[in-house]
Amino acid sequence: MVKTLETCQPDCPVAAAAAVLDGKWTTLIFRELLTGTRRYSELQRGLGGVTPRMLALRLSELEAAGLVGKTIYPTVPPKTEYALTELGRQVEPVIAAMAEFGSRLQKGRVNPAA
Repeated sequence: MVKTLETCQPDCPVAAAAAVLDGKWTTLIFRELLTGTRRYSELQRGLGGVTPRMLALRLSELEAAGLVGKTIYPTVPPKTEYALTELGRQVEPVIAAMAEFGSRLQKGRVNPAA
């Protein structure tokens, strides 16, 4: 669940960032959207294992937080696309650092000097 800054410790920037990135699927949604605009079905395929309800909930929370934008095209059937906002794009270095750390974990090297 994406928490608001009001529910965080007011003087802790780490808590504020953690509130935004809370949950397994949230960071993976960022990973997918950092490569570009995606339709709902593309996100679901890219995430593999997320339920439709959970994906819809996370996207709605990220949209409400101003991190993800949603565009609905008036076609039949309706076409909906999701993209990171300017604020959402600022998460890119965090996701990159997580990818680097995860790569080291997979190789058994968590020492930053490695």
